[in-house]
Amino acid sequence: MNLNTLWAYANPKKFIQTTDRVLPWVAGLAALALVLGLIWGFFFTPEDYRQGSTVKIIYLHVPSALMAINAWMMMLVTSLVWIVRRHHVSALAARAAAPVGLVMTVIALITGAIWGQPMWGTWWAWDPRLTSFLILFLFYLGYIALWEAIENDDTAADLTSILCLVGSVFALLSRYAVNFWNQGLHQGASLSLDKEENVADVFWYPLLVCIAGFVLLFVALVLLRTRTEIRARRMRVLLARERMGA
Repeated sequence: MNLNTLWAYANPKKFIQTTDRVLPWVAGLAALALVLGLIWGFFFTPEDYRQGSTVKIIYLHVPSALMAINAWMMMLVTSLVWIVRRHHVSALAARAAAPVGLVMTVIALITGAIWGQPMWGTWWAWDPRLTSFLILFLFYLGYIALWEAIENDDTAADLTSILCLVGSVFALLSRYAVNFWNQGLHQGASLSLDKEENVADVFWYPLLVCIAGFVLLFVALVLLRTRTEIRARRMRVLLARERMGA
């Protein structure tokens, strides 16, 4: 696929036609992977020798945290496409991804608190990773609020793209904070090429299935919401033309 072919999907009509075919498959695979991964992880893996059954929250916490960060990075890419190419589908895709990323961030914060309380003795600590994740949550709220506050779609896309660039710093900090600062309660990465840091295989394989499920779920929701945003924008344009003609 060359670049010109890729840019063709920035055409709203082409995007709608393509996602008509793709969306049911993505949604179906997401449901299958999530059901398989969560049942496997929660009911067919042993308890950890230190954390007991609490460790099983990893199947919600790790995938949601990964998607919270990567959703913002996806928004960064589509925002840059908007700034450079002025393709409305890319701006609307970023807008569509924001609420999904926000929900993923909330899930990660809540499951992290539930997982951390028995281990740390507290529901919250101003740990570098936790703090940067909380700031990322606030950036999601600000991004969504900025879109809603500005009536002109192009102006809103410009300003939210700038906000997305700034927020990307905290998205990266959320991912790599434990590498930058040694202090803090949060453990190292659960997914690592280093076998000494990585989780045991018995937890690893169902976790991979859960991550695949969350990725597919994110893609399905973003495609669905982008289609909705395209139609909503088209409706706003038509209503504006009617008001001008009246």
